[in-house]
Amino acid sequence: MYARLTFLKLSRDTSDLAIKVYNDEILPVVRSQKGNIGCWLLEPTNATDDYISLTEWVSPNDADAYEASGTYRSLVEKIKEYYTGKPVLKTYNIAEFKMSATATS
Repeated sequence: MYARLTFLKLSRDTSDLAIKVYNDEILPVVRSQKGNIGCWLLEPTNATDDYISLTEWVSPNDADAYEASGTYRSLVEKIKEYYTGKPVLKTYNIAEFKMSATATS
């Protein structure tokens, strides 16, 4: 599996509006993309930290196709008026934990 994280600095004054747009307009589109397993907006507990949009994908190819289609960019643009810095996209492989036979004994 594969994860993409977009780090966003949102204005505290308008973060509620950004969250509403994310939930109402962005989330349904991302979840309808081929290979998408999930989509979440992580809200920081520390006011100075970034919000993080976390998407999970079956494969890197699915995530890359989503970005190449222009959909990712158009969705980021939907909340452009609410962020205070350029979003940063990072990608990760999801390491699967495998228990050894001795760990289960």
